[in-house]
Amino acid sequence: MSTTLSSSEKMKKTILFILLIFPLIGYSQSRKVSMSHADTYFEAEDYHNALLNYQKALSDSSGLSSMIFPYEIQVSKQKLKNKEVEIDSSKTVPVKDYLEHQIAMCYLKTYDYKKAVEHFAKSNTYTSYPEDVYHYAVSQMNVNEHEAAISTFEKYIQSDSYSDSLLRSAQLLITGCYYALDKDNIKTEVLVNLADSTTFNKGSSSFAPMYFGSEDRILFTSARAGGVILDPEKQNSEFLCDLYWTETTGDNKWSEATNFGRPLNTAQHDASGSFSPRNIIYYTRWNDENRKDQNIYLARMVDFKFYESFKLPESVNVPGYKSINPFVSMDGLTLYFSSNRPGGQGGLDLWKIALDELGNVTGEAVNLGRPINSELDEVSPFFHEVSSTLFFSSNGHNSIGGLDIFKSQYNRQNKAFEEPINLGMPINSSKDDSYIIWDKLLRKGFFASDREDCEAGHCYNIYEVTNEPIRIELEGYVYNSETNEIIPDAELIFKDIEFVFKPFTLKTDKNGYYKTDLNQNQEIFIKAQKPSFFADAASVNTKPITESTLLQQDFHLRPIPTDEIEIDGIEYDFNSANLRPESEEKLDVLYEFLVLNDNLIVEINSNTDFRGSDQYNQKLSDRRAKSCVDYLIKKGISKDRLKAVGYGESVPNYLKDENKKPILDAGNKRIYLTEEFINAAATEELKEDYHQRNRRTAFKVVGEGFELKSE
Repeated sequence: MSTTLSSSEKMKKTILFILLIFPLIGYSQSRKVSMSHADTYFEAEDYHNALLNYQKALSDSSGLSSMIFPYEIQVSKQKLKNKEVEIDSSKTVPVKDYLEHQIAMCYLKTYDYKKAVEHFAKSNTYTSYPEDVYHYAVSQMNVNEHEAAISTFEKYIQSDSYSDSLLRSAQLLITGCYYALDKDNIKTEVLVNLADSTTFNKGSSSFAPMYFGSEDRILFTSARAGGVILDPEKQNSEFLCDLYWTETTGDNKWSEATNFGRPLNTAQHDASGSFSPRNIIYYTRWNDENRKDQNIYLARMVDFKFYESFKLPESVNVPGYKSINPFVSMDGLTLYFSSNRPGGQGGLDLWKIALDELGNVTGEAVNLGRPINSELDEVSPFFHEVSSTLFFSSNGHNSIGGLDIFKSQYNRQNKAFEEPINLGMPINSSKDDSYIIWDKLLRKGFFASDREDCEAGHCYNIYEVTNEPIRIELEGYVYNSETNEIIPDAELIFKDIEFVFKPFTLKTDKNGYYKTDLNQNQEIFIKAQKPSFFADAASVNTKPITESTLLQQDFHLRPIPTDEIEIDGIEYDFNSANLRPESEEKLDVLYEFLVLNDNLIVEINSNTDFRGSDQYNQKLSDRRAKSCVDYLIKKGISKDRLKAVGYGESVPNYLKDENKKPILDAGNKRIYLTEEFINAAATEELKEDYHQRNRRTAFKVVGEGFELKSE
């Protein structure tokens, strides 16, 4: 039996179908709009608004599993740094996978790692996004789950779907996980405390502390109430960065923070400043409408008031790329900064550029290269001048999570940086740690970290850090330079080149060994001496030392000979006692020797050959010996330490080998250059050579303990 619907019933069914399908069409259109807005925000690096729109698109789950996106869309939206990835534009992914992935990426990009872990735990299982395994491991690192992160990184490394750039990063970051699990990397004597909240840590974020003219004054960045805005109805200074300054009032107290105001601060973000000795502030500026456009500006200051700032030229601010975190050297002649401009190692790199006497950039920027820069990001440089150490933050190297703070010694002789060293915990955490500064002696400092949870998931605060005591020990042995035997009871005299501390002495033990503690920021002159030996000396510089160190310095003392010591190259004008300029240079060396061996009394003697009368030769040698002594007295050597003796032709020289050791005859005796020996020489040339050897100036030690006797 068939039933025929009436026209009215057909109309009702049609209306019902339309009523049912219109919401579906509406939901679909609404989802597309939300996704389009989200992608636009994501492209502009406005990840907060992107997240809200992706979540809105995902909230309607109907039909999502059957909808697909071209694979290249998700790649372009992620902005992967690996330019070698080949995109398969024919590959597609479910829209639900896409949205879950993008939401996870937004949490990662906004540093809300707890929620990133939650979402990557799902998206990393999707075959659509093999790279989410890597991102999942990174997120696990940043919530202090290092053992789990190691397993996830290993899973990614062992997969067949990795990209070359992320593979290198995974191999790099897995070392940071092992570093974090090593208890030896916890610096138990380092103290980290949240800085005074009434001054530094107000509002939604505070970071980038930097000394402002002295260690008693600090400028920093903060987003807080009372900042510079133009439209109170559209802007909230709680979320706009401004530059502030404060100064110490004693007892580790700081004055109320002062906003620099206009024109330095604007209704945009003004942040991470560095003060030059030429009364210039270099700082970073950007706005929320275009977060990719972040540039370094310069503003000149007179009496704490600023002229209008201007953007540095393209040698620093390359269009289309970020240039941030300026730091100017102590002499005001070098600007360090971070940038993702072309020519780097990957991500944000550290660069430097020269400044002229007016503080303007000159020449081209230079990438600091390896080993400072890695495939990932390097930011917030701070060069500690006293120790020649660059401090910076990186999520490359052996980071334990997010940005870690590293240091690298600069070898001024080789003009190269050494391998970066992680500062360890508690300065570094599994979150982002950056913007460190230190006082002159590396005892106290400040840095910024987002280690504490906050509503936004990522909030920088400023922390004070007290460094672990830096212990510097110096040890060594004193040896006989000719026999290499140890010398017990040798005296070592320590003098501060800059006269900060009084000289002190110590002696080697029965094994010729000594050990002593030194302080930071010193250049020390050390002299080792013992009766019957010439002294030896060395200098030790503790200024570059930034961590507890054991230094080694040995000394080698030469026994004082009983013979004279010839001073090579002493020449006089013909038939004269006047010293030639070359002779004065040789005596300058003897002067330095006598300054070092200030306990010795020496005889300066002069000798002639046997040609000429005995009386004439004697008087000439007397005058020549005296001219040497007079020169040394004029230089500052006490006349009581010097004796001038002329021997004329009465003390002939003896034959020596190339090491100035005596040549012995068959009877094991020295061969003296007597008149008889010289006349028997085979050639006139050889005879003249022997005569020249007799015409000599020499010295020998005739007494010790001068300094003791003079007291």
